[in-house]
Amino acid sequence: MRLKDKVAVITGSASGIGKEIAIIFAKEGAKVAIADLNLAGAEATAAEISRDHGEAIGVAMNVMDEGQVNDGIAKAIEKWGRLDILVSNAGIQIVAPVHEYPLDKWKLMLAIHLDGAFLTTKAALNQMYKQPEGGSIIYMGSVHSKEASPLKAPYVAAKHGLIGLCEVVAKEGAKHNVRANVICPGYVHTPLVDKQIPEQAKELGITEEEVVKNVMLRETVDGEFTTVEDVAEAAVFFASFPTKALTGQSLIVSHGWYMQ
Repeated sequence: MRLKDKVAVITGSASGIGKEIAIIFAKEGAKVAIADLNLAGAEATAAEISRDHGEAIGVAMNVMDEGQVNDGIAKAIEKWGRLDILVSNAGIQIVAPVHEYPLDKWKLMLAIHLDGAFLTTKAALNQMYKQPEGGSIIYMGSVHSKEASPLKAPYVAAKHGLIGLCEVVAKEGAKHNVRANVICPGYVHTPLVDKQIPEQAKELGITEEEVVKNVMLRETVDGEFTTVEDVAEAAVFFASFPTKALTGQSLIVSHGWYMQ
């Protein structure tokens, strides 16, 4: 029970990576707020976790809306009296070459990934700074926090930006016992990635099988997708780490795609 009695808010956790993190956190003893744009999905996931693993609630949260962010985090604090872990996981993907990328889509991508991380961090810190134990803030980056791929300009820019935000939070939060880290997964077989396969095939003029083999998994050591379980275990590792020795650091979870 590495997270016994800890309180966690996980954004974008009604499905995919966020849901798996919520499940593993609950198994490890945490009380979990499922924060998602899809309230029905958040409540369904919370009900599933409460039935099978531990305590959970669902809260509506558009991470681009400061009021919803503050309200969602406040609900978790009101229910459990504290906030120990924030996982900033909400994200989307829209692929297109730079010269064709619509400005409104660029702004949307940055707003979800960077504004959302900032707003949830700000709200979490205002509680964590009140607690002698501080807390842990975990950002869902990507291998694209470290390198680039074609067709993903705002995604790459935003994921690089999370590294910088994390490092500032690590420095500012240290005196309050707040740690900050970034998880950098490779391609994880989720609906978000499934959607990209035909989009990239069309843009690159290749088959979907070639996208998977020669684009997504080409640089891995075993030709395998990273799993949601892989990423969730990394989140537990950071959330449960007992000291500030790793604060400000990022961890690449990519089957060897990118090594640092």
